[in-house]
Amino acid sequence: MSEPRFTAAALRGAVDLSALKRPAPRPGAAAGAGGAAGGAAGAPGTHPGEGGGLVVPATDATFQDVAAASMRWPLVVVLWSGRAPESASFVGVLGELARTNGGRFQVASIDVDANPGLLRAFQIQSVPSVLGLVQGQPVPLFVGVLPPSEIQPWIDELLKLAAQYGVTGQVPVPEAAPAASNDVEELPAYHQVAYDAIERGDLDAAVTAYEQALTEQPGDPDARLGLAQVRLLQRTEGADLTVARAAAAADPLDVPAQLLVADLDVLGGHVEDAFARLVDTVRATSGDLRNQARQHLLGLFEVVGTADPRVAAARRSLMSALF
Repeated sequence: MSEPRFTAAALRGAVDLSALKRPAPRPGAAAGAGGAAGGAAGAPGTHPGEGGGLVVPATDATFQDVAAASMRWPLVVVLWSGRAPESASFVGVLGELARTNGGRFQVASIDVDANPGLLRAFQIQSVPSVLGLVQGQPVPLFVGVLPPSEIQPWIDELLKLAAQYGVTGQVPVPEAAPAASNDVEELPAYHQVAYDAIERGDLDAAVTAYEQALTEQPGDPDARLGLAQVRLLQRTEGADLTVARAAAAADPLDVPAQLLVADLDVLGGHVEDAFARLVDTVRATSGDLRNQARQHLLGLFEVVGTADPRVAAARRSLMSALF
């Protein structure tokens, strides 16, 4: 990945946000009504993004108010879909980066499935898609799931650009949460072990924990999904997308090369491309190689989630390729 480089010219309004108007005020919410018109953040005169919190939701109705916070500190806007679990969980990765950066930026989270206006405005092709916002102006950042070490250079450049415009405020970073009360449901033991292992980067230990969870509860859907996703991270660790694509293009019958690109596409949110690649590989091969591609595709169905409509469509295509 090339190093990001931004200049003041980046704030050119490449994304047209003018169509996203604030909703009309509710009856009875006029200014002066005991300060009740202070906005969704709760305090009079504030906007939803300004009231605190390193991650704030943004919707078609609230986006302009959330974006107002970009006059005080940079916003990192992440657009995701519940149909792509890896994009939804990526919001948490960016939120953690906001914390480790001392609140020097705030994350605005947008569910594109529930907000068609924002989906149209940003014209995204895949999720997650990430961009910056400084003084209400968008700055394209990157697309796809990246590890924190690769995200930080983008954040650094966004902060430098924001500083040029005097946007240097900081979001209050919340103190560590108090110990959970007795009525908070705890994670199953092996799930907690897996999460802790992922947090410290020990993917092998996470796999072992999820496998143990499935030994105890073979029908545990969360363990099955977690295991599939961690195995995907293992397979793609250290892979170079450009090199992988070149190898796959050079030999369409090189099944391991096709599998790696499909994995990287799923990780980057290009789910349909990954499925189509493996269906084509199944169609073009036979014997053990064909079975290898088929089994890998079934594994990616688990990563994405078997209830996802893209999985249902790919299953039909796979059946057609097989028979």
